[in-house]
Amino acid sequence: MDTTLALVLVLAPFIGFLLNVFFGKAMGKTLSGTIGTLSVVVSFVVTLVFFMQLTQTNKPVVISLFDWIQISNFKVDFGFLLDQLSLLWLLFVTGIGSLIHLYSISYMHDDEKMHTFFAYLNLFVFFMITLVVGSNLLMMFIGWEGVGLCSYLLIGFWYKNQEYNDAAKKAFIMNRIGDLGLLIGIFILGAAFSTLDFTSLKSALASSNVDPNWIMIAALALFIGACGKSAQIPLYTWLPDAMAGPTPVSALIHAATMVTAGIFMVTRLNFLFDLTPFVQNIIAIVGALTALVAATIGLVQNDIKKVLAYSTVSQLGLMFLALGLGAYEVAVFHVITHAFFKACLFLGSGSVIHALHGEQDMRNMGGLKKAMPITFWTMLISSLAIAGVFPFAGFWSKDEILMVAFEHNKVLWIVGSVASILTAFYMFRLMYLTFFKEFRGTEAQKHHLHESPGLITFPLIVLGTLAAVGGFINLPGSTWLHHYLSPLFSKAAEEHAFGSTEYMLMGIALVGAFVGIGIAYSKYIKQNNVPAADDQITGFAKVLYNKYYVDEFYETLFVKPINALSRFFRDYIETALSGFVFGLGKVTMELGAQGRKIQNGNTGLYLFAFVLGVIAMISFLFLAQ
Repeated sequence: MDTTLALVLVLAPFIGFLLNVFFGKAMGKTLSGTIGTLSVVVSFVVTLVFFMQLTQTNKPVVISLFDWIQISNFKVDFGFLLDQLSLLWLLFVTGIGSLIHLYSISYMHDDEKMHTFFAYLNLFVFFMITLVVGSNLLMMFIGWEGVGLCSYLLIGFWYKNQEYNDAAKKAFIMNRIGDLGLLIGIFILGAAFSTLDFTSLKSALASSNVDPNWIMIAALALFIGACGKSAQIPLYTWLPDAMAGPTPVSALIHAATMVTAGIFMVTRLNFLFDLTPFVQNIIAIVGALTALVAATIGLVQNDIKKVLAYSTVSQLGLMFLALGLGAYEVAVFHVITHAFFKACLFLGSGSVIHALHGEQDMRNMGGLKKAMPITFWTMLISSLAIAGVFPFAGFWSKDEILMVAFEHNKVLWIVGSVASILTAFYMFRLMYLTFFKEFRGTEAQKHHLHESPGLITFPLIVLGTLAAVGGFINLPGSTWLHHYLSPLFSKAAEEHAFGSTEYMLMGIALVGAFVGIGIAYSKYIKQNNVPAADDQITGFAKVLYNKYYVDEFYETLFVKPINALSRFFRDYIETALSGFVFGLGKVTMELGAQGRKIQNGNTGLYLFAFVLGVIAMISFLFLAQ
């Protein structure tokens, strides 16, 4: 029974993909979208069944379908592991994924290739489920590469725009750089322990005499893979450019699926990273720096989706900060709350863009509060959550990360706190510029302002509600999530109960959030400030607006030399090789042409040649004696 349900869980979105690929155009847009959505809903329902079963029995479901690879003593099964971590991840992957699919039925209805879009979405969810439920590193790698492929297809979905194609290629290539690290880590672990199964690896590491340096190298290589997938320094620049895809894609990639894969992998292999404190320190430092750098860039972005994109990079940095400090359950907590409020914010931005017929520049918005009340209130709740305002979801999860940082490293706590204050500022900068004061768009846009249809606002209401109350799953002193995840970790996780230090840190975090909100209020409401035009931005703001010129640096250091090398091979090496190959062909043709001259049909000439041949053979035989 468990095997059948597990196959339904995994294959339902894949069946939706096949139906939309082969019959989507004939079915029509509404039916295509409905089938795509229901296929993910089926996976969500099955996940709920497994989740309730696990909470009752406290026993993970391990399913081995067949032996996949067996070479000497190395064996890999094609199997599933449905434990506390995978089922928790599946709940928001399939749950929020279902809402995003539902939202897309309305949002993408005018697109002529809507059935293709739903096919890609379904395939994306299928690979994400595979990544999460795989019982070993190779199974996870299938899903890991699959979501990379689907992100390329979805980011470049509107492929007629060359900038969107470039963004898709950038995401694909930067992820491949990280994936090389992931593969190296997998190869090292496979060679050292003759297994890639998560359960077997945990046992092997506990009793192994393998050189600790190899374990450290494997952990570092795996973290490089996580940096690529979860957009950490230096492999983070692809994620803001991923905004080229339709808004539901942004919500799916940024909130609940692909970008959380790195956090999932590190958490799944917590027993490996616990043995490498040096790598954990690197993870914490990289996470803190990513959180701060991305937050500063988000301060001056004017594209509503770009602000949210850099917000995602920053929040992922905070999650890695928690991972690096060994607080895996705290990182998972923030993954969950972030999935709620970030999905709501992206879908809310899509609602705004939908109402303004494609406008994404916040300088051309304003005054949407009355025209779009549901979008406004749900985005306000989610902005309060991400800013860390009590009692919304983000307050509890972000506060836990800062508490852990305070206990382990005061410098990282300061960095995380500054990033959080900046988050509060730029999120309410977004809210004030989008929804308050007078409308700054065109008269045509103003005339057509309206709230989005029900299929768009319903997911917003659900996600806004979760952003408000989702933090209650792990309140200090009543840590359901902590106890739920505790069987997964080799080291006992620390619980944070209410105390004087905790109250002080919560107070500091809350004051910081209000400081950020207050500065944004003063600048954009009281002073009625509107960001300057691109060519009028000066000073350090210009550096931030141009994202510290990191893309230009990569362009100069990597892209241009590689392009120059490619042109050299194309213009010289390939030309020389082609000339050599074609030269051989010309020589052969010339020899053939000369040979054709003696094939003239003259019988006397043929007899003469025959006699010469016989004489030559007799002479050879005679001389050989």
